[in-house]
Amino acid sequence: MAEVELPEPDRVEGAPHPRETRTLFGQDAAQAEFLQAFNSGRLHHGWLITGPQGIGKATLAWQIARFLLTQPVDQGAGLFGEPEKPGSLATPPDHPVEARIQAMSEPGLFLLRRGPNEKGDKLAGDILVKEVRKLKNFFALSAADGGRRVVIVDAADEMNVSAANALLKVLEEPPANTVMLLVCHQPSRLLPTIRSRCRELRLAALGPEDMAQALAQAEAPETNNPAALAELSAGSVGEALRLMNQNGLAIYQELVDLYGTLPRLDRARALKLAESAAARGAEAKLDLLFALNESLLARLARSGAIGQPPAIEAARGEAALIARLSPDPHKARIWANLAQEIGARTRHGRAVNLDPAALILDTVFKIQKTAAG
Repeated sequence: MAEVELPEPDRVEGAPHPRETRTLFGQDAAQAEFLQAFNSGRLHHGWLITGPQGIGKATLAWQIARFLLTQPVDQGAGLFGEPEKPGSLATPPDHPVEARIQAMSEPGLFLLRRGPNEKGDKLAGDILVKEVRKLKNFFALSAADGGRRVVIVDAADEMNVSAANALLKVLEEPPANTVMLLVCHQPSRLLPTIRSRCRELRLAALGPEDMAQALAQAEAPETNNPAALAELSAGSVGEALRLMNQNGLAIYQELVDLYGTLPRLDRARALKLAESAAARGAEAKLDLLFALNESLLARLARSGAIGQPPAIEAARGEAALIARLSPDPHKARIWANLAQEIGARTRHGRAVNLDPAALILDTVFKIQKTAAG
């Protein structure tokens, strides 16, 4: 039986892998914090890199790994005094470590991520304990050269319970000269004991300018509205790429135009939207439609709570729609409660395979009823 070639679980579709991304935008504070810890000579062995998905956490982990593997382990005074401390995490692109990292052959680096399932025909849903156990061989083989060792876990919140407990043992008794970088989207899903043994590096969402630069580096198609992408993606490059690949800005515009007819709903337009998203092969559009609908409800609730529409419109006519439907904190609470209810119903409906078109129309009619009330 031929071996199945599986996709990389830590690669965003349509974008370079984080190990291939040389420049990290919008995360100067996190980079400076790690560099200060390194230069102080008191580098913690475990780092929890947190923040929303797609904002550069894995890119930072690979940048740190390159930096550590190109720095000498012994930073003590030499014949000519103390060595000069590095002023950034940048590394020479022609360094041998860089070539080995790109070839996934660097002996001082271990990447812990989701592997194949038991059958080997597709990726496992979690990081399994068998993947963590491979660390034992890595530490045994890499100990011979006496250099620094780096482990990247991407993503730590994808570990199942057995894998998490196995990794905890490593964090409790780390081998010498080892730094572990745990990329984590949802720290609350980690064992408290894992969190307590790591120092946290929290990354911030990207603004429109950093977003535009990051998308250009990822060779994404040009967009005429990077500000709207930054708004709807919550500053996540990964989510912005998803929106671009699936025409997300146009879908969000459809939602704004549809809800602009409330409380007298344009039923023909609602039916057309439901049919297009529920068509065979349109699962990705369906999931994105529900996600964008949740975003719109969240923006309604947030704007009403603070008493002003969003500073940046994510679609034409959005500000006027929000100002009309959510003018005060009372209405904001109503939309917030509805967002929770619809989110739960949508997840349940998708889990039990309810008819997608009916699920969309049910959502739209609930929003119409709330707007009418």
